[in-house]
Amino acid sequence: MNNKEILLKANEQISKGNYDGFLNYCTEDTRWEFIGEQTLNGKVEIKAYMKAAYLKPPKVAVDQLITEGDFLVAQGTIELLDADGTWKGYDYCDVWQIFDGKLASLKAYVVPRN
Repeated sequence: MNNKEILLKANEQISKGNYDGFLNYCTEDTRWEFIGEQTLNGKVEIKAYMKAAYLKPPKVAVDQLITEGDFLVAQGTIELLDADGTWKGYDYCDVWQIFDGKLASLKAYVVPRN
């Protein structure tokens, strides 16, 4: 699979609520940095984050995927269900580094939609 296919297949698992399936596409030491918020290290931290943040599987729309070498930039929108039952929309730009066919690191820029 090429880098775009890896991310799209991984995202399919998130849309099904299969977070372990998503994590199968990640390296053991994957690192997620949400710019200005928090950094998660490893599958255990990321799985805990997903369980807490994704009360229902998020609705993700990818508008653009751009690849260069081991890097993939995904730009689009995401909707997350919050604790009061309201879906909240965000614009995002994710910069992924892929190592040996696995998602190794993420720098995520996430902004609430107006």
